[in-house]
Amino acid sequence: QVQVVESGGGLVQPGGSLRLSCAASRISRFSIYDMAWVRQAPGKSREFVADLTSCGSAAYLDSVKGRFTISRDNAKNTVYLQMNSLKPEDTALYYCNVVNRSLHVTYWGQGTQVTVSA
Repeated sequence: QVQVVESGGGLVQPGGSLRLSCAASRISRFSIYDMAWVRQAPGKSREFVADLTSCGSAAYLDSVKGRFTISRDNAKNTVYLQMNSLKPEDTALYYCNVVNRSLHVTYWGQGTQVTVSA
């Protein structure tokens, strides 16, 4: 069974930075999977934040462009989300999604909490 574990969340002041990590285990050929970060704030639905395809193409939510960067290390089966210039509205539970549409599989982690507050 594939396991996906997020880490790196925490409490940070506005303008601060955090780096989220998402490690996938018991997965073969990690490089063929597309990776995404999705967040959910209290009382709101899940929201796409960023994704990075197996081909290296990245996309971002408009409100995080220029502040967040998604990257991956296929040798470590890990995807990262570098978050800079954090704002209170970035507060949410951040989930990692590992997906391969050709194989019709998708895996989710349990999430890591990011709180931006003074």
